[in-house]
Amino acid sequence: MLRLSKVKTIPTRILHISDLHFGPPFVPAVAEALLRAVPQLAPDAIVVSGDLTQRAKRHQFEEAQRFFEHMSDYPMLVVPGNHDVALWRVFERLFKPHALYREIISAELNPVLHVGNVVLAGLDSTAPRRSISNGRLDWRQLKHCEQAFAGIDDDKVRIVVAHHQFAPGHDQVFDIAMPRSKRAIDCFVDQKVEMILGGHLHRSYIGNSLDFFSGHHRDRGVIIVQCGTTTSSRGKGRERDENTFNLIEADTQTLTVTHYLFYEEAGKFAALSRHSFPRPGRALQLHESGSGSGLS
Repeated sequence: MLRLSKVKTIPTRILHISDLHFGPPFVPAVAEALLRAVPQLAPDAIVVSGDLTQRAKRHQFEEAQRFFEHMSDYPMLVVPGNHDVALWRVFERLFKPHALYREIISAELNPVLHVGNVVLAGLDSTAPRRSISNGRLDWRQLKHCEQAFAGIDDDKVRIVVAHHQFAPGHDQVFDIAMPRSKRAIDCFVDQKVEMILGGHLHRSYIGNSLDFFSGHHRDRGVIIVQCGTTTSSRGKGRERDENTFNLIEADTQTLTVTHYLFYEEAGKFAALSRHSFPRPGRALQLHESGSGSGLS
């Protein structure tokens, strides 16, 4: 059997949290457990996939920003969620929907972050003038992704981050995907995107776009990683009253997602499951090198 020489590499580690919901649903004890876990996990960057606040109020954004200051040693990529846009303040929603977010959290709604062997492209999927809860993406944002990934080395891992889901609900809780999600995923596949990180559903899912959409490349889909609510009491479905986050490790041959759950009795997060995916074109190499890979 052919044996390939193994080059030891240090994977890039991305901590993926979501749906913090600063405001009435926020659970301080869980947030404190998250802050204790961060230095132990030693991420290279932190991704926050939206819904920082419950009702887009100034003091809620300020609480979120103070919370982020505890993690200021780590590069962060943050995108807004639908709860980060005013719901009942109609003038603000229509004419300056992201004013407080831009002032307090970040002026950039579609950020890009380069860290280690990973390039992350964030997308603002909120649609204040077209939708209350579900999201939208337009062609300009898909073009933004194309530009973010243009010219980077093929060995780099390309990850898209958005708040809303690109696939319908995967359980008995009814949720629909963003309109024109198939178009977006086809574009991402063409752009060699390997993973999408999202939130919004308040329950986790780790799988592949091919589970839902055939796409125009049946040989390769995009890994979809949904995070539940990390620090609020608004978990749904099988994660009702639960809090979760994900740790993504990206190396030259595999992408590994470790799913963490908060255990109330222990007062801490602990790993619940681990999922490993060979990167495109590397499955045969992994088999021949004897390292193996699978979904657990």
